[in-house]
Amino acid sequence: MSIETTPSSTPDPEWERIVGGYVNAPGEAPVEKQTTPVDLMGDTPLTPAWTKTRTGWKSRATVGRVNTVRGFRKWLRRQATEHGHASQIGRGLRRTALWVQGTEGAQVTAARHELQQTQRDYKAAKWAHDRRLMPGKEKEKRRREMEGAFADSASAMSKYRSAQRDARMRRAVRGVAALAPIASVEGVGLQLLGAPGGLAATAATLATFALIGRRTTAGELYTDRDAKIGDGDRMTDDMVNRVYRSAKVIGSEDVVKLLSPCTLTADGSAWEVRLELPDGIPASKALGATPQLANGFGVSVQQVSQTKGEREDWLTLRVTLKVPFTGKPHKGPLLTAEKVNLWSPVPMAVSDRGDIMAVEWFEKTALFGGEPGAGKSAAANNPLLSAAMDVTADLYLADGKGGFDLAPFEPIAQMIDTDGDPEALLAILRHVWEVVLPGLKQTVKEHRVRKFSEALAAQDKRVRWTVLYIDEWASYMAAASQEQQKELDRLLRLITQQGRAYAAITICATQKPDSNAVPTGIRDILSTRWAGRCMTPEASDTILGKGRASAGYNAQRILKSQRGVGYLQTGETSEPVLTQSYFYTDEEVEVILRRAYELRKAAGVLPVVAEPEVTVLDHMIKAAAGTGRGNVTRAEVFAHLATVDVEFVQAKDESDERYRSRAGSALKERLAELGVEVAAVQFPRDGKRVWGWTLDALQDAR
Repeated sequence: MSIETTPSSTPDPEWERIVGGYVNAPGEAPVEKQTTPVDLMGDTPLTPAWTKTRTGWKSRATVGRVNTVRGFRKWLRRQATEHGHASQIGRGLRRTALWVQGTEGAQVTAARHELQQTQRDYKAAKWAHDRRLMPGKEKEKRRREMEGAFADSASAMSKYRSAQRDARMRRAVRGVAALAPIASVEGVGLQLLGAPGGLAATAATLATFALIGRRTTAGELYTDRDAKIGDGDRMTDDMVNRVYRSAKVIGSEDVVKLLSPCTLTADGSAWEVRLELPDGIPASKALGATPQLANGFGVSVQQVSQTKGEREDWLTLRVTLKVPFTGKPHKGPLLTAEKVNLWSPVPMAVSDRGDIMAVEWFEKTALFGGEPGAGKSAAANNPLLSAAMDVTADLYLADGKGGFDLAPFEPIAQMIDTDGDPEALLAILRHVWEVVLPGLKQTVKEHRVRKFSEALAAQDKRVRWTVLYIDEWASYMAAASQEQQKELDRLLRLITQQGRAYAAITICATQKPDSNAVPTGIRDILSTRWAGRCMTPEASDTILGKGRASAGYNAQRILKSQRGVGYLQTGETSEPVLTQSYFYTDEEVEVILRRAYELRKAAGVLPVVAEPEVTVLDHMIKAAAGTGRGNVTRAEVFAHLATVDVEFVQAKDESDERYRSRAGSALKERLAELGVEVAAVQFPRDGKRVWGWTLDALQDAR
């Protein structure tokens, strides 16, 4: 077929552009139009001329290098299977040895068996003939039988030896036939090229054996049709199409279009590919077939991850080489952070692709759910600790199960309940609704803006974050009266709905977020969701939304060994993402909260209730610790108290009876108010025995 141009025809710019693409390199100026008819497809080679330029050769070299690396990786992974070249050479050697041995062994064995049988018959006939008390005719009969058996035995021996000679001869011929080419090739190689020739001859011999052993014992040849990632094979285009067909995602005649090559991630932990589904097949169908895809790839369902792309027919497939998130949990960034700005995205977790998942908390609310032990509290610690490290955030915390999870936050929390008391939670919600939010609304009105912003926070120090965290709402509702339940529900709903524009974050955590645990009207407006391991797909859907489990986001599939793993769904992600939240030990939480306390103290924003009351006992312990001896005298205690408390007077002389009497009475009264009694003891001091207290006794009394 040829393409012809007619000079007399009307010029067509589009046609000129297409024709110019055959003869011009990318970026080159177009050639001058030829005035004579030219058969472009006949005169111009199909390979563009620019490929022979420096840029073209460089492009070819890049493609060749990439293909070489991929080919080597494919060969390397193949070696671990029965189709590896080492296995092929071994099979070739075994098959050659079996061919040299031949089938004559069976004939020798049969002849040997026949010889052994005739020898037994001869021995039996001879024993019967050698008996002495026997009539003459019977004796003659037994003699003839013995002679016949002897003749048969001699014939069998001759056949056996003949079979042995024939087997040795045939094996020797086949052995020569098998070894002669090897010896000839080795000899010629050594004679012509020396050691390199010998190595080349050896390689040729091994290649021959590999060719002989190419087929497996079952007669199978190497093919990607049955390759599985779980067997150590690499992901290929054919494998992806085969698996999607077997999973019934696409039809037997359909083809998945690969938008990117199947590549191994840089860290070597997973295979990834971007693909386009055929027409009429939604992404939800592929997302719901994750178990079938895992079966086709030969891996567990936890190792297969699919993510929707920008279009409904685009998917990103990722198959990890081992179950993700089964190692040590990730260390959180708050351990080294000096402070946190809640106006910026807060790192919450690490995805199964190794990406850091950060959440913007302005105008956001959150729901954390999962069965006991799924890591719900550890995941919820991330926003709470981040808020603690921001001095512009006020914390209002409530723990319905009455545990110790929130106790470390008490020194910096504006209001906190760790006893699961409905009345205490009611007081917190009333304070937020009746005191905090009205003040924030007034600030917005004064600045004549719609909502808070980081720029407004820089102008007005009254712009502060309000973080309301409620753990196990169902426990509060179960312990509350009917009137309290209505009021709690009303206040929480109002705060959640209206507080978003004023930087008020509502976070709820529960084991099973049904309508009893979190009211439906509130649960539906909690935008950020984290679903840890659940007992049923329905429980997973309760957290992430109806239909998520059938679409492939089923938290029931999370293993118990995957602590802190859950599906994170935020406003920044259109679909849930499998993540592992950052984990902080109790000791690390204490360190972070101690740093948060110092930051808030320096900024002057500590709650009034957070300042610990220094008691007489604390001063006594401080006086005892200051001596460095492990004990303190009464005079030393009185002298220390006189510097910090007006009720104690400094004596001019430690033996002053009025001083000792007044100070001693005040000390007893203060200790009695605390309900503390510390017995005084005597111990040697400066060559005499004095009265005082030991540091251990004082600390035990605290």
